[in-house]
Amino acid sequence: MEYAYVTLIAAAALWGAAAGVLVPRPAYRMSVEPEEAWRDACPAGHPITGPAQGWLGTARCAGCAVPPVPVPPVPPAPVAAGAAPGTGALEVPGERRAADRPAMAERGGAGEPVAVVREPAPYRLSPVVPAATALACAALAAAVGPRPELAVWLLLAPVAVLLALVDRNVHRLPDRLTLPLAAAAAVLLGGAALLPGAGGAWPAALLGGLVLGAAYLVLFLVNPNGMGFGDVKLALSLGVALGWYGWEVLFVGAFAGFLLGAFYGLGLVLLRGAGRGTAIPFGPFMISGTLIGLLLGALSV
Repeated sequence: MEYAYVTLIAAAALWGAAAGVLVPRPAYRMSVEPEEAWRDACPAGHPITGPAQGWLGTARCAGCAVPPVPVPPVPPAPVAAGAAPGTGALEVPGERRAADRPAMAERGGAGEPVAVVREPAPYRLSPVVPAATALACAALAAAVGPRPELAVWLLLAPVAVLLALVDRNVHRLPDRLTLPLAAAAAVLLGGAALLPGAGGAWPAALLGGLVLGAAYLVLFLVNPNGMGFGDVKLALSLGVALGWYGWEVLFVGAFAGFLLGAFYGLGLVLLRGAGRGTAIPFGPFMISGTLIGLLLGALSV
């Protein structure tokens, strides 16, 4: 039994790491302002291609990965009479010296000059994202065990990490993620409730989503500058997840999110001199608080 438990945690960690590798690409593409289209090129200008119209894949750009074409050394020009001091070449008005021109190379035998990109700027994969996703999935597996809702949490965790990244980058929670996440959480937990050994209640999960969503809606209406409407939509799915384990877990998870956000805001005030009007991405703290609530709720079942 202990071997199966350790295997379950290891498998969840591997799943989280593998899914986390795929998160930075859509996070990069979605990190735009609301009026802008999704990014379709890397920072160096290469088009993003791959499965699912370029949405699936690692954060390594295939175009940027091509090694630069080696440039043969240019022999120094002979010093001529009237040359500029220290250049070894005549200063011809209207013409750039060879040392000032971009590095060029011959492509194949066609003789077409192309600029050599020496230091490309691809969107790079940070090991933090797969590590964080793997850690979250492993913690969930350790707390939930072999109960059927574990599969739901493992499927939703990478999407939650993706939302946290996008919100951190541009202070935005796209509807393309928040609304399907809420629907998926409700449907998947409904399927888990039909299986033996489920640790929660589906009606409480649905009601929890409505309650937490309504609470965030009130906060948004009271202070629209302090709470984004994307947070309201995210609260629907997080409330469904927390409500699965009961009202106490719903309260703990929601309160933990506000507490983490408050600590972060206080740190900005103390360390960077931020003011009351400084905007902070609240989605990552909502998601972190939900993770804390789920872990405590699963352990208490």
